[in-house]
Amino acid sequence: MKSATRRGLRVRVGGAVASALVAVGVSFAPGATAADVQSEQWYLGPMQAEKMWKTSTGEGIKVAVIDTGVNPDTPSLKGQVLADEVPERVAYGATDDYDGHGTSMAELIAGTGADGGIQGLAPGAEIVPYRIALDDLLDDKEEKRAPTPMEAFKAAANSDVRIISMSFGVLAYEPDFEELIEYAASKGKLLIASVGNEGRDAGYIDYPAAYPYVVGVSSIDKSSHISEFAQSGHYVDLVAPGEDIPGYCDGNFDAYCHDLKGTSSATAITSAAAALIWSAHPDWTANQVTRALIDTAGRKWPKDEPTSTAGYGTIRPRSVLADPNYDAGEPYSDPLRKENTQEGEKLVTEIPPASASAKPSAGATAPSQGAAGSSKDKQAAAGSDDAKAVAADSSGDSSTLWIVLGAAAAVLVIGGGAFAVLRTRRAH
Repeated sequence: MKSATRRGLRVRVGGAVASALVAVGVSFAPGATAADVQSEQWYLGPMQAEKMWKTSTGEGIKVAVIDTGVNPDTPSLKGQVLADEVPERVAYGATDDYDGHGTSMAELIAGTGADGGIQGLAPGAEIVPYRIALDDLLDDKEEKRAPTPMEAFKAAANSDVRIISMSFGVLAYEPDFEELIEYAASKGKLLIASVGNEGRDAGYIDYPAAYPYVVGVSSIDKSSHISEFAQSGHYVDLVAPGEDIPGYCDGNFDAYCHDLKGTSSATAITSAAAALIWSAHPDWTANQVTRALIDTAGRKWPKDEPTSTAGYGTIRPRSVLADPNYDAGEPYSDPLRKENTQEGEKLVTEIPPASASAKPSAGATAPSQGAAGSSKDKQAAAGSDDAKAVAADSSGDSSTLWIVLGAAAAVLVIGGGAFAVLRTRRAH
């Protein structure tokens, strides 16, 4: 077995590279036995994945994965990757994953588990891959040919994917990217991103998670504690498993690593949870899917009082799938409207479809929890040293997992405009 060190990475948008969390793991070859890697996916049992799959596998839902590319030829992803649906202008290298990170995220979302590979939480979903340049892993020539995060995101927003999963982050605010986020929201896309791995007291949340209309995801461990590395603040919306997760260590795909950690994995798992719900309710809008995730999230505090470390709580998609009477609410009412308004004014106009039928491709999508005002005005964040999580009983529902106890947080306001321009990172 070999050891592997993984770092969170940044997409080049300017100057120096920022420090990132280091996650260390050991690797084993895929295909040895299914129990090897899938036994590392400790969350599948408590989430009652097998029971959920009797109702929904994510079939019919396309998820855009904007990352280091996705290898469609791993056993777990064969037949799961729609490379032909990537527009030619941003298709360069989409299926040539130079780091293994994007493929890992894709497998956590939609992997079939074939030949002992990672078992995705939504094995019926399909992946549309986009490759962007992370840190210095590509040479200058390759980096120039790779689409920028904004180019990849715009292409995904104009496609028929329903979910855009972004397991990367950058410190630099970009007005043009925020406009694209709002555009994707108006197109009815569900936008999900990692909050970052610089630690609870970092004082900020990474973009794109810090933009309005993006669901920001943090991480918990096996013991239901908020991960120490996870950033905190008023852009955290949900939490999901992000520690001791298997994944690829490099672009060779000859071995999985385990004991990897990061809000990246939590984001992928949350994207998969959304795919399960949307597949079971294909006529819902992104607002309704988000409302379902929020309403059923595990927590021990009032739903309208999200915490800075856990947001609205831990994802529990089975609670939605198991309730045939669940009411997802109004299709074009933003479930997080309060966090996405500035003095009561909408940041993005909710646009119902022209026809009377409610289709997921129309209307405003799920927003992220944010401080009042747009990202360019301020970014609120805070650390909480005593955030803990405990298992809840939820009236005997063993699918209840990781109820997170968060503390109220002070707010640190960071000046408006783009600050230190850094590479976008990904974090295991």
